[in-house]
Amino acid sequence: MITHPDSFSRTLIRSGVISLWSAILFLPFKGVRASAVLFGVLFLSIPAVTAAGSWLSPWLAKTASVRERIGSILPKGQHYLFLLFLPALAVPFFAQNYIIDVAVLAGIYIILALGLNVVVGYTGLLNLGFVAYYAIGAYSFALLNTKLGMGFWSAMPLAVIITTLAGFLFAVPALRLKGDYLALVTLGFGEIVRITLNNWDSFTNGPNGIGGISAPTLAGMSLETLSAYYYLVLFFVLAAILVMGRVQRSKIGRAWIALREDEIAASAMGIPGTMYKLYSVSFGAFWAGIAGCLFAAKMRFISPESFTFLESVLILCMVILGGLGSIGGVIAGAVILVVLPEVLREVQMYRMLALGAGIVLLMIFRPQGLFGGRVASSRH
Repeated sequence: MITHPDSFSRTLIRSGVISLWSAILFLPFKGVRASAVLFGVLFLSIPAVTAAGSWLSPWLAKTASVRERIGSILPKGQHYLFLLFLPALAVPFFAQNYIIDVAVLAGIYIILALGLNVVVGYTGLLNLGFVAYYAIGAYSFALLNTKLGMGFWSAMPLAVIITTLAGFLFAVPALRLKGDYLALVTLGFGEIVRITLNNWDSFTNGPNGIGGISAPTLAGMSLETLSAYYYLVLFFVLAAILVMGRVQRSKIGRAWIALREDEIAASAMGIPGTMYKLYSVSFGAFWAGIAGCLFAAKMRFISPESFTFLESVLILCMVILGGLGSIGGVIAGAVILVVLPEVLREVQMYRMLALGAGIVLLMIFRPQGLFGGRVASSRH
């Protein structure tokens, strides 16, 4: 396939901007020579990848029937995600404990981001206090475990139910508001939860936090080792991906997307907006509760300092970076924003510079996110 001259020139300009920006950011780390090499590699590779995609597009069109058969076996639109399943299973066999620990944290944030994606990506409700549900789930689990002596598998369902109920009760009055007002109310709710946990000494132990949380067990075997806990988190990540994919294509998921696109038109078609918004907030809180339980069981200690407003911003950035409403994009956004700070830990002075530069590039070339704009393709 021959690339149109205008399209090719735009690709060259885009390649030059990205390559130059990356080389400038890389300059303080490795010097002029390494930055020049990086510029050359990026400048040549980006047009090459674009041309390869254009060349492969006719072949991909011919294999559409095969991909449809695969999609009928696995959840539609998600079979590409499951190509990563086998590499994910092999991580504990070749990775160091540090990498496994980062992978576990990334898995917890994937569940959190998928939960927020329901509220922000599907329904279009801006939530700046999503960390409140995360905190409620973690503290509910910790209190049930330490004060009542309940194990992981008995305390977790109760903690998730408490978190879901909290999301529902908060949404009943909050959903009377819209837009910026709703965002401010959710921000205030997140701060209220954090301050309450920080000052209720007799119940939550205040700023000292709750320690002594027991490790989960399965069939009499402790899951306190990083490798074992990694597989536990991976199980919940896969469950979240499967459930989210099914819900996205269900009647409820299509109603959420309709409300996001045009609430007045959706109401005119008989969709009860308030009820479906309550479903959305409660369902998002459900996954935040699961993530909170996993976080508390991993750390064996929790304190209010783990649930600040910046955590809500970080989770929201994961959703926006990947693309609103995209399951694969949210996963990519969560992995990038968890792994990138660890990769740049040795050059801490430039971490925020690199992150800010990446966001600026994303706003210029992909304002809809890395995988944004693909939710509509799942509506049938």
